[in-house]
Amino acid sequence: MSIEVKIPAVGESITSGVLSTWHKQNGELVSDGEALFTLETDKISTEVPAPGFGKLEIKVDAGQEVKIGQLVALLDQNVAAPAVGGTPSSTGQPSSLKASEGDLELGKESAVLGSMPVGSHPADPGSLPPSVRRIAEEERVNLADVTGTGKRGQVTKSDLVQYLESKSAAPDLRAEPEAPKQSVPVADTPAPITSMDRTARTTRRKMTPLRKKIAGQLVLAQQNAAMLTTFNECDMSAVMKLRSQYQETFQKRHGVKLGFMSFFLKAAVESLIEVPAMNARIDGDDLIENHYYDIGVAVGTERGLVVPVVRDADKKNFAELEKEVASYAKKARDGKLQLDDLTGGVFTITNGGIYGSLLSTPILNPPQSGILGMHKIQNRPVVIDDEIVVRPMMYLALSYDHRVVDGKEAVTFLVRMKECVEDPTRLLLQG
Repeated sequence: MSIEVKIPAVGESITSGVLSTWHKQNGELVSDGEALFTLETDKISTEVPAPGFGKLEIKVDAGQEVKIGQLVALLDQNVAAPAVGGTPSSTGQPSSLKASEGDLELGKESAVLGSMPVGSHPADPGSLPPSVRRIAEEERVNLADVTGTGKRGQVTKSDLVQYLESKSAAPDLRAEPEAPKQSVPVADTPAPITSMDRTARTTRRKMTPLRKKIAGQLVLAQQNAAMLTTFNECDMSAVMKLRSQYQETFQKRHGVKLGFMSFFLKAAVESLIEVPAMNARIDGDDLIENHYYDIGVAVGTERGLVVPVVRDADKKNFAELEKEVASYAKKARDGKLQLDDLTGGVFTITNGGIYGSLLSTPILNPPQSGILGMHKIQNRPVVIDDEIVVRPMMYLALSYDHRVVDGKEAVTFLVRMKECVEDPTRLLLQG
């Protein structure tokens, strides 16, 4: 008897994706609920667990496009179920017990252990975290070459990253020795570069569904909106002083750091309330005005930019906002975001300052009519009360759809954002 492994439904609007990575090898025994493969769609990347135990028979290779409901593998259950404390085998006995049945098997195991560094243990690849297996598969790393520092010698993500860094930094000892210098002077003329040389120095690979979606959304925003950007700058002194004064107490009480994003989320809510046109969107010949405040926060990941949505930001306090943003950031890095996490936002905030950006013009996130760009905080001379002083300043950029929002409304919105950030007590009074 075999269990069919099919591509699960991950959202109403998603009909296909790419089976990017198999976490198990063909013919390997798989446990029920174990991460089996990663499915990438145009919105999310998610790990799909095994629907039961059995011997894996792969029907679709990694990297292939698949449709929802498509059969991609079989799990042959004509093997014994996994026993507690042992790896399942075709005879139904744990491999650790089989090894003790005869000197031959024991000798093989001893030979393997004898070839490993003292204190290390051979780890079952299936017990490794999915992130470790994924990196190892992508970088083609033999995990037996990596010294693990985890429990029972298990290879951790940091072990693998450190191994890759040391490998890239190490000199190539296999390089041929330098040829002896010739006594006759040789002209230092570089050899011409052929087209074959250029091809050998490039890498071609298919775009992931997420990257395709990002590209399509950006082009859609440029083509379908009358996009315009207005700028301002805000003095971050008050927010920075408030964070410094209450950071320790806030973190002890709520278990999360007080960051800048909660202030900007609160300021965005106040600004959207004052300028409702920014909380509207065009749908055909209709103008839809939203009366709720679900605000997207852009998060950069290895796979691309995603925008999880903080629901009902107007009803949450600073601690709740910080916890939700931190949770989304972790889920985004781990590839655990769900479709519902990414849909339904009315406005977006993106922070290029964490990468060092001083100024930029953010692109709209359709069908929204506004997006705020935060940037790097930098000490700059400013004039206050006719005196030149140095203050930590941040440029703010508001891109908006001019079909929905007039210039006066956009400037009013951004000025209100500036006022809220420069005087955060008004945000605290609002909750």
